[in-house]
Amino acid sequence: MNDRTKQPKSDRAWPLPKQPWIMRMTWSDLLFAHWPVEPKAVASLLPSGVTLDTRDGKAWIGVVPFTMSNIAPRLCPPIPGLSRFLELNVRTYITVSGKPGVWFFSLDAASRVAVRVARATFNLPYMDATMSIGRDEGGVIDYQSQRTHRGEPPANYHASYSAKGEFLAAEPGSLEHWLTARYCLYSANRRGRIYRGEIDHPPWMLAPAAYTERTNTMGEPFGFAFRGEPHLLFAKPVNVRAWLVSQCADE
Repeated sequence: MNDRTKQPKSDRAWPLPKQPWIMRMTWSDLLFAHWPVEPKAVASLLPSGVTLDTRDGKAWIGVVPFTMSNIAPRLCPPIPGLSRFLELNVRTYITVSGKPGVWFFSLDAASRVAVRVARATFNLPYMDATMSIGRDEGGVIDYQSQRTHRGEPPANYHASYSAKGEFLAAEPGSLEHWLTARYCLYSANRRGRIYRGEIDHPPWMLAPAAYTERTNTMGEPFGFAFRGEPHLLFAKPVNVRAWLVSQCADE
């Protein structure tokens, strides 16, 4: 048996935070669709204090649809009606003080409460959207999203996807590992101060994905024209813990 069929215990590059985590959740039905983009087109959209992460001379933009479920604060049960919703994010990759993480350009969600809490608490650009998910007998997921947030540019997405191969742990040093092994997110407040939010979960188990894209205007508000075939990975569900964000200082 290939050792990568067994889920590794951890592939974190730094220790867990000393403070207790505050939120738990499960991510499922998750697709990583990535396109290479010229770094200048991405770096111009980032705030000062962060460094764009590149691979082989390219920045990468991800469009990531998934289902959020089992959402609950630490030591509390999930709250009916608030513990499950669909989410779709547009992201790239950066480093701050040597820690690689995710920078979100947008996060569309089918929960008005979650959108407002995340905007206020995590400084993240969450947006209201009407979203749906379906699955046929063969396991193919049909995912749709239409942004409805007042004052934000329109963005729509409709695609079908499924796993089409064996699930494996990404090999350290591979592109798959570089794109997915990210254990913190970054955001900025209105004053431009950079914040980091730590997360933790078991390493991803990933398979190649079959993908049919019908509509994808998620990159248009930022000038991203997604050309060519994306790099595609379908992920097994993963349980996640999240910590409260904290302001980044010189480390």
